[in-house]
Amino acid sequence: MAEPAPLILTLSLDPASFARLDALRREHFPPERNQLDAHLTLFHALPGETLDEIRANLAVLAGGTPPMPLRFAGLRSLGRGAAVVVESPPLLALRAMLVSAWHSRLTPQDRQGFRPHVTIQNFVAPDAARELVAQGLDSFEGTGTGMALWHYRGGPWEAVEEFEFKREGRGRPGE
Repeated sequence: MAEPAPLILTLSLDPASFARLDALRREHFPPERNQLDAHLTLFHALPGETLDEIRANLAVLAGGTPPMPLRFAGLRSLGRGAAVVVESPPLLALRAMLVSAWHSRLTPQDRQGFRPHVTIQNFVAPDAARELVAQGLDSFEGTGTGMALWHYRGGPWEAVEEFEFKREGRGRPGE
């Protein structure tokens, strides 16, 4: 029997931020290599055999987490690409909580330090990447609206489930 596909966890973005970042990715990412929309990866390879437990953890966590402010703070080099830097203390706290809960099952990549970013360019010559970073990017504000879980099967990701952060006031009597 084949081992279950690893799982990827991403942060869901508000529509305006997603549209802006996805347009940048489509503009700067080599089209023949771009199989995904813009995304902010929280975990790269969660164990697929723990899907039910991960889903349960994420449902509870998302239900108690309000949408979080994000600051898209400019560009940083990835060597052969560029990424939009994301600043958000609540995002760092959320990921730290998940690392603590899942630590024994995380890959070395997912245990290491977390520098939130959205890759908008990759697989290019270092000179092209440096040129894009030198152009800069005006910072802008956005919102993390939830988390999305994906199966990784070697190509484009396969959606599993979305976990929306709670909205203030939703579900309260009299509102």
